[in-house]
Amino acid sequence: MRTALVAAVLPLALLAAGCGGKKSATTTTTPAAQSTDACAKDLPLVKSGALTVGTDNPAFPPWFGGGTPSGSKWKVNDPSTGKGYESAVAYAVAKGLGFPRGKVRWVYVPFNRAFAPGKKPFDFDVNQISFTPARAKVVDFSDSYYDVNQAVVVKKGTPIAGVDSTAGLKPYKLGAQLGTTSYAFITDQIKPSKKPAVFPQNIGAVTALNNRQIDGLVVDLPTAFYVTTVQVPNSKILGRFPAQPGGEHFGLVFAKDSPLAACTDSVLSKLRSNGTLTRLQDQWLSKANGAPTLN
Repeated sequence: MRTALVAAVLPLALLAAGCGGKKSATTTTTPAAQSTDACAKDLPLVKSGALTVGTDNPAFPPWFGGGTPSGSKWKVNDPSTGKGYESAVAYAVAKGLGFPRGKVRWVYVPFNRAFAPGKKPFDFDVNQISFTPARAKVVDFSDSYYDVNQAVVVKKGTPIAGVDSTAGLKPYKLGAQLGTTSYAFITDQIKPSKKPAVFPQNIGAVTALNNRQIDGLVVDLPTAFYVTTVQVPNSKILGRFPAQPGGEHFGLVFAKDSPLAACTDSVLSKLRSNGTLTRLQDQWLSKANGAPTLN
């Protein structure tokens, strides 16, 4: 989605880095000689002595959780709780880089600005952002921390609710968040006969589905579970689309040519090999396993 919108509760992930070439969802590119201890000593940081992590606001489940304390600037969830998949991953990465929890600071960065050209207010951004070669021309991506399935959410009892294939979606009005891989999936893969609707934020797309201004909402699968259980009454996940090996995946986003990216890949490799990423997916994204596949 995120990639964009809503994109919601399952074992996932898909993203990568590079200047134009695509990283494998499971490939680590950090040189073997580079250790995370060496990385942690002289990193060029946005704020000296702290790791600054960006994400969007509101911060939705299942990516973030724990609610917001009184007076918090964050909506829905404060990312500093450590709850939710992306918050937990961010703190696991920070620990691997040598930053204790108290040395992690969060900043609000709108989704599209995270991968736009220019100076960044973060050391890395975590916001369900899928790797694409176009994005990788102006920012760097980490290796995958989640391999992604796109999914479509519909209202029960509507004509689209009986569709059981990707081809069957073509006559309907679909929607997604602006700039996400969900929207690109609609235009490039589904190719509906009606022009898809696009929204600056996922909440606008959710509202449109609630009001039946669109027939279906395309988001990542974990977000889809959140939409159906919390945001859109009487809705269901019509189905998920097949994931491709080495295909779409979420990655952490860095300023172009950031030396922190290679250090982070080393940490992610360890989190993958020691089972931490799988454990966190099971903890926060496990509901995604039941959605049917649309072929």
